[in-house]
Amino acid sequence: MSVFTIAGLQLSLSASEDNFSTIKNQVLATKRRYPNVAMILLPELATFGPAPRFAADFPNQTDDNFQQLAREAGVWLCNGSLFERDGDHIYNTSSVYTPEGEVACRYRKIYPFLPYEEGISAGHEPQTFTVPGVGVFGISICYDMWFPETTRALAWQGAEVILHPTLTNTIDRDTELAIARASAATNQCYMLDINSASPLGVGRSIIAGPGGEVIHQAGGNQEAIVIDIDLDYLRRVREQGWHSLGQPLKSFRDTRVTFSQYQGQRSAALDALGPLSKPKSN
Repeated sequence: MSVFTIAGLQLSLSASEDNFSTIKNQVLATKRRYPNVAMILLPELATFGPAPRFAADFPNQTDDNFQQLAREAGVWLCNGSLFERDGDHIYNTSSVYTPEGEVACRYRKIYPFLPYEEGISAGHEPQTFTVPGVGVFGISICYDMWFPETTRALAWQGAEVILHPTLTNTIDRDTELAIARASAATNQCYMLDINSASPLGVGRSIIAGPGGEVIHQAGGNQEAIVIDIDLDYLRRVREQGWHSLGQPLKSFRDTRVTFSQYQGQRSAALDALGPLSKPKSN
């Protein structure tokens, strides 16, 4: 299958209550209106907002609810993320469910938004999954994409589409839009960066193609963003370059460079920046 239809739901959600009922209604409404949709992507922490007090061990009732929703809608469903409790640790964990309601993938956010996302542990493993007959998908969450190693690791594992649930209400959204486009271009992939609308987020979700081109950029209100991704087009871009120009994945594959930062070495320049902490008043 070359063309695969995905809906990103930029939803208006509460920061102080369980949003699952709203999410369920929107997922089912999207599938009714767009019966060709095969995958639905939600924003980061869509169900409960950024409240670690809702953290729970997996599996749990909310996880079961999402599995049932994926079955009912008959779609691949990414829940954005939930806070996961594992022993003494809390992770920001994204789950993907098959149309049969099985868990296809779980990914723990590697870069929590420190020092502001206090008490959240870092994951350690990039995660991809395969949609049979379609292609390879990867997951990245919000602040992860500020570190290009995360999206490159997904491309290295074969990811052709990166699902990137986000929750941001800050003034740096313009910067994030630029990073999303750059991530798509440098990894020659589709990048689906889906944020919440007000009051949780500022919206402005973006879908970028394998040349970094903007396929759609949302405004600030609630919106269902339905797009067709073309895997034949993507593979042609990877093989021949976008507009027959750069082939960065091939160059990365063929150029064997040992980067010192990946060998456990310290950087005097970075160490001189001081500890990771909130800014202090002057």
